Amino acid sequence: MNSPYSIYQQSSVQTASGSQLLIMLYEGAIRFTKSGIEGINNRNYEAANTNLKKAQAIVNELIASLDTKYEIANDLLRIYEYMLHLLIQANVKKEASKAAEVLEHLSELRDAWKQAAKQTAGTLMKEAGSI
Repeated sequence: MNSPYSIYQQSSVQTASGSQLLIMLYEGAIRFTKSGIEGINNRNYEAANTNLKKAQAIVNELIASLDTKYEIANDLLRIYEYMLHLLIQANVKKEASKAAEVLEHLSELRDAWKQAAKQTAGTLMKEAGSI
């Protein structure tokens, strides 16, 4: 049976715009990376492994969402591949510093997408107001 929170989450994903979904992916990757770092620091390697693998899965989803006919997508692909490499190394070597670097990149990219989404929404509102 689904909990009310689970139903709310499903509804949020189903009604989100493309940019909102992208931001949700970044936030999930950030949350799992933080939990992975915490697991490494607490020597709870099972939790670290589980969370870092979840972060890797989200980065793989970000890669799958790219349309590589655009140059910016190819740039993002290289960044995502680098983050995947770091996440794998953090997990294998249990080095929190590698995951922390990924966390920085994820946070910067999420913030950039949030800003872009705000600007796009503002432009759309201005255009709608001039109709």
